[in-house]
Amino acid sequence: MAMDRSVLRSIPLFAAMSDAQLDRMTAQASTRRIPQGETVFEQGDQAQVFYLLLHGRLKVTQVTRDGQQIIVRVVHPGDLFGFTRALGRSDYPGTSTAAVDSLVAAWPTASWDGFVADNPHLAMNAIRTIGQRLDEAHTRIREMSTEEVERRVAHAVLRLVERAGRHDGAGLRVDFPISRRDIAEMTGTTLHTVSRILSAWEAQGLVEGGRQKLVVRDRVGLSRLAENVE
Repeated sequence: MAMDRSVLRSIPLFAAMSDAQLDRMTAQASTRRIPQGETVFEQGDQAQVFYLLLHGRLKVTQVTRDGQQIIVRVVHPGDLFGFTRALGRSDYPGTSTAAVDSLVAAWPTASWDGFVADNPHLAMNAIRTIGQRLDEAHTRIREMSTEEVERRVAHAVLRLVERAGRHDGAGLRVDFPISRRDIAEMTGTTLHTVSRILSAWEAQGLVEGGRQKLVVRDRVGLSRLAENVE
């Protein structure tokens, strides 16, 4: 499927590029639909392509040496992913799976150097994006090292609704299927612990759960809990 330059123009990462620069990028792009539950790439695959999520949501998971699966990030529309060149490695460090039916754009990894040589603004925007992801990763590491589990789960849920929350009656609903196991994998804890915490929050009116569903009913109250404010 051909991609029009207006698609990239609407994404902040590419907003400073000229029409000619965008046309050169779209000429090398391919697009691919990813049905819910299918993978874009697997952990350990050779990273010959990098991607941009145009529509949908993706979960990126890693399997640790002891066999534990963790969710390292959620990919949102407008995010680059599979961009291993920035990490100095030749393989994908995780598996990317569609949480809902999704649409991605793809470019050969080898084409990136030419893109940034043609447009330094793209390089600066990409560096800024990578810096934000590192900051998010450091925040999660700090939370897992220093915070009790309930606060970690609260921070994880608040991050989800900040990027993927949609108004749903009296609250914010995460707009893709999210399970208690997913939240456990995001926060480095057990399914049993997350189930206990979310059940208590439901009784307090902070959230509403369900099968593959999460709605935050009291964002202020959840924020106070996350920040340990009485």
